[in-house]
Amino acid sequence: MANVLTNLAADIYKAADVVGRELVGFIPASTINANGSERVAKGDIVRASFTRSASAVDVSEAMTIPEGTDQTVDNKTLTINNSRAVQIPYTGEDVRSLNNGIGFDTVYGDQIKQAMRTLCNEIEADLAEEAYKNASRAFGTAGTTPFASNFDEVAEVRQILADNGMPMNDGQTSLVLNTTACTNLRQIANLYKVNEAGRSDLLEQGVIDRLYGMAVRESAQVQSHTKGTGSGYLADLVAGYSIGDTSVHVDTGTGTILQGDVVTFAGDTNKYVIGTGFAGDGDGDIVLNPTGLRAALANNAAMTIGNNYTANIAMHRAAMELAVRAPAVPEGGDAADDALDSCRPSLRPRV
Repeated sequence: MANVLTNLAADIYKAADVVGRELVGFIPASTINANGSERVAKGDIVRASFTRSASAVDVSEAMTIPEGTDQTVDNKTLTINNSRAVQIPYTGEDVRSLNNGIGFDTVYGDQIKQAMRTLCNEIEADLAEEAYKNASRAFGTAGTTPFASNFDEVAEVRQILADNGMPMNDGQTSLVLNTTACTNLRQIANLYKVNEAGRSDLLEQGVIDRLYGMAVRESAQVQSHTKGTGSGYLADLVAGYSIGDTSVHVDTGTGTILQGDVVTFAGDTNKYVIGTGFAGDGDGDIVLNPTGLRAALANNAAMTIGNNYTANIAMHRAAMELAVRAPAVPEGGDAADDALDSCRPSLRPRV
């Protein structure tokens, strides 16, 4: 006759919870500023410098040293505006009760893992949002997952970065994709067939590694964008707009134009990302993210807002900087033993 251990099992059960980490891709793809932000209080502004394109001048023979041409050094700002924590309170009775059953150390260890998972996901989501809303241009078909049969799109987005003047050969470029796009990549024969790929990493371990010099990273926080309601807008400027212009006045349309919307103009195949939109209706100014227009824009050129999309991102590490530090402790200390901090990112100089 078998022993009945049902009531005892609940007390002697050893926890076997395995805490998974969400996929993060934007955090390792960004510049981490953990030292320069040590003295920064929450809400303070830190400026990161970046230089404009240089202009060349003719060299003339002279007996004196020529005076140099002045240059303007621009800046981007970073602000630590989030201070976040996960609280795990315990009383002495709680600890004793757990030690009488599954064990305090086991449960507490799993809670720490879940806390880190939560904070990492918040940082990752912040970075993902900042990245797509500040992207220069877009490629692909909105609402359609890329890499259905090949990975030609990787070469296309690489060209966008190259045209922007991004360093291409320093190994600091990343392609951050959601899991659906990565699944499509993993099904492309050229990548998983060892005789064609030249390695077995993808077939045996699921590791895609690099494509066209870009590190392929997977993120569970790739953002989905819902477009504004705008329609019927025309670019309004009698003289038209030149290559590189970012501010465009539009009129005659209705509805909203949102930051992150992808727009096209008649006669131009480039897909531009809106940096600053407006609430509509009628007429107003929109601002395209750098590097601005890639083709001259005629007066009254029709503007079309693209459909909703999932924002997979290609970026150089220098394009985004994450400022993090431990919570500030008052002079003389406080009662805290330890703390975890997550801070909202700000963009560094674009490339």
